[in-house]
Amino acid sequence: MSRNWKDIEHRIYTMCMVQNGDNVLLIKRPTEKGFPGYLAPGGKIDFPESILEGAVREVKEETGLTVTNLIFKGLDEYVNPKDRVRYMVFNYWTNTFHGSLLDNPPEGELHWIPIDQVLHLPLQDWFREKFTLFLEQGTFEIHRVWDTDSDQHVDTKIFRT
Repeated sequence: MSRNWKDIEHRIYTMCMVQNGDNVLLIKRPTEKGFPGYLAPGGKIDFPESILEGAVREVKEETGLTVTNLIFKGLDEYVNPKDRVRYMVFNYWTNTFHGSLLDNPPEGELHWIPIDQVLHLPLQDWFREKFTLFLEQGTFEIHRVWDTDSDQHVDTKIFRT
């Protein structure tokens, strides 16, 4: 396997947890959109925008809210050695926003969910793993290795910093 960085494809994404008191804003994604269940807003970074600007843009596009004072919470990465791809998700948290929720959001229904109820909802396993990390002090790094042949994660490491 080549270790030359030019041989590795990097894909950069964001996710932003928006909190309002004891509630967080989640998107209930339908199956046909991929990643069904409840997720925080986020998505792909457009080149050449900054990662932070991309996080703000994604929240605005998916929810209608303009977020400010984002706090970096951590990095969630998926490494696929066979396909030589590294997906990097930069995760943020904020409780500062203005605007109104979209009437017809593009990614699914928007819901303010009580924090203590989130883990009882249908969630992607990877989102369930990192949800509480958004709310803890400090930052985190999640490193996942994906095996293309078995179509599953074969290793996951979670670091708190």
